[in-house]
Amino acid sequence: MKTFCGGANPTTGAPDREEESEEFDEFDYHQEIARSCYADMLHDHDRNEKYYEGIRGAVARLKARGETVIVLDIGTGTGLLSMMAVTAGADLCYAVEVFKPMAEAAQNIVQRNGFSDQIKIINKHSSDVSVGPDADMQTRANLLITELFDTELIGEGALPSYEHAHRHLVQERCEAVPHRATVYAQLVESELLWGWTQLQPTEVGGLRLLPPPAVSRCAGAHSVCDVQLSQVSPASFTPLSPVCSMFSVDFSKPVSSAFQTHSSQFVARGSGRGQVVLSWWDLHMDPAGDVVCSMAPSWMYADPKGAPWRDHWMQSVYFLPEESPVTEGAELCLTVCHDAYSLWFSVQPHSQKDQQTEAPPPRPNCTCQAHLVWTRPRFGELNDRRRTERYVQALRSVLKEDGVCLSVSDGSLLPVLAHLLGAKKVYSLENSRMSKQVIEQVMEANGVTAGVELLEIRADHLSRNDLGDQQVSLLMGEPFFSTSLLPWHSLFFWYCRSALSGLLRPDATILPCSASLHVAAVEFQDLWRIRAPCGRCEGFDVSPMDEMVQRSLDFRESREAEPHPLWEYPCRALTPSAAVMTFDFTQCVPTQPISSQGSLPLVRSGRCHGVVLWMEYQLTDDISVSTGLTAPISEQGGCEWSRHRKQAVYFLRSPWQSSGDGGAALSYSFTFEPGSGDVRMDFSVGAL
Repeated sequence: MKTFCGGANPTTGAPDREEESEEFDEFDYHQEIARSCYADMLHDHDRNEKYYEGIRGAVARLKARGETVIVLDIGTGTGLLSMMAVTAGADLCYAVEVFKPMAEAAQNIVQRNGFSDQIKIINKHSSDVSVGPDADMQTRANLLITELFDTELIGEGALPSYEHAHRHLVQERCEAVPHRATVYAQLVESELLWGWTQLQPTEVGGLRLLPPPAVSRCAGAHSVCDVQLSQVSPASFTPLSPVCSMFSVDFSKPVSSAFQTHSSQFVARGSGRGQVVLSWWDLHMDPAGDVVCSMAPSWMYADPKGAPWRDHWMQSVYFLPEESPVTEGAELCLTVCHDAYSLWFSVQPHSQKDQQTEAPPPRPNCTCQAHLVWTRPRFGELNDRRRTERYVQALRSVLKEDGVCLSVSDGSLLPVLAHLLGAKKVYSLENSRMSKQVIEQVMEANGVTAGVELLEIRADHLSRNDLGDQQVSLLMGEPFFSTSLLPWHSLFFWYCRSALSGLLRPDATILPCSASLHVAAVEFQDLWRIRAPCGRCEGFDVSPMDEMVQRSLDFRESREAEPHPLWEYPCRALTPSAAVMTFDFTQCVPTQPISSQGSLPLVRSGRCHGVVLWMEYQLTDDISVSTGLTAPISEQGGCEWSRHRKQAVYFLRSPWQSSGDGGAALSYSFTFEPGSGDVRMDFSVGAL
């Protein structure tokens, strides 16, 4: 019997049914390898150097005690840390890696570097590793090396793994690298960041749009917001506390994964609204704390340009359950709670904390459903006043009082705005019951009890009966769809428009009337590292990892663009930006492919790492909205990217060094396949 894996095509909306086969499994396997690149870690010289220094010190201390050094390396990845340990004098390493492709890569790397006799790769989760004469490990280790951390420190299960290791796999007086981790936090007020979790009141063109009370009272979703905090300007937030040391974990001693709470007292540095907690952590590689690997954002450094760049470890933003008024000079207490996998924060007066009368603050939990429907970038998009002004301006120019409006977007405020602007009858297609209920809350908060009807119906299933036997005079969308990953996935709006063509008046207005795909070739400041080959790392040959990733990228020609929020990853444009393909929404999706070829001159010097792609939507003839560049490229090539949508990045196989004299160009070729909704692309860079 044949089996199929199902899903919906994000662009066409049609069901995707791919027959499972050995080839399909192999493709999935190779994709997992290609997307699990360790390149940014291997290129993180600061991290590697600090680990190496900590390992050398730990081995030396054990040798000084006359002990044979047995290493347990949990989450070995490429085996780099185990090779460091052997080079530092360790006698034997047990390197544990649960991800099979990485375990195989580690085996190849260890063998190529000549450490096969001293490093044993164990392809298991550490909690499944056993100790005994015929077991995975013959004896307990006295040096525990790990790299189990994520942006939140404990989100990948570091605490349970350490807890198990101390109980079953390592000796009592073991050394550990890292030796200790310390978590830091700072309470701030920030309109920008708070706008990622709360729908704000908006006044646009005489309209006032209010958030539902249930959303304003909601504690929000319990999940960390990991971000490159170095790209959040200190001008966009007001510190209300100093940077507080919240708690530390000593990894050389037994670790508990049980619920814990920790508090830090402080005197408020300013007055404002306590809304957001910024957090990061440091790794102390040695007992004395002389070797520290810090995750602090660049603006915490005396020389911000000297801060190491990391994508595997960023910083965290936590949203308080509710705003807390803060008065300068007040004595307050910042509290962090954590279970085995996550952290959450609260703030209260110091005197109240001293009384110890209150139970620990509960884990935040969304009760309004909006935080389950809208992501944090989506909250930011809905709170973007300039963007809302453009939609209001466009709606004013096309709305007809006696018309029938139909909105096609997920969880959109457009239907409410259209009604407040005078539309008598507005219908909106919602993708889920939960999304429908959230928009109903918005309608109720704004007195829109009639005139807007939400339909939980797919566009291709909608009939005139659902519209009261009326035809649509305005079809509108942002467009935004929760299933969209790449910019052109929002062309789903076009497919919906085509499915609805029989319900549209002959003179119906389509908003947006068209979309265009834009590109620019760029030099990345740091993002290039995630796809750059490593070759040798800290003196060790890790090229088998490069070879495996390249084979994975080559499998079934799986080279493709990938989504990234480029506001977090600075880059310079080396070419002008250009619209390379246009999609006319006033017409149905064509039956034949659309193709486009051309070239862009490299007008600035720099190292061309890849191509950025984004969509721009023409709402009306003179009003447009960009999901990519939000301002013209500067004379030096500086780019300002939308914070609300991810852009697509196509990394070139080999970077091209541009002299900037116009003697070279980026050549491109695009084909839009209507049947699949795919955009096939090919790029090359060369001299003219």
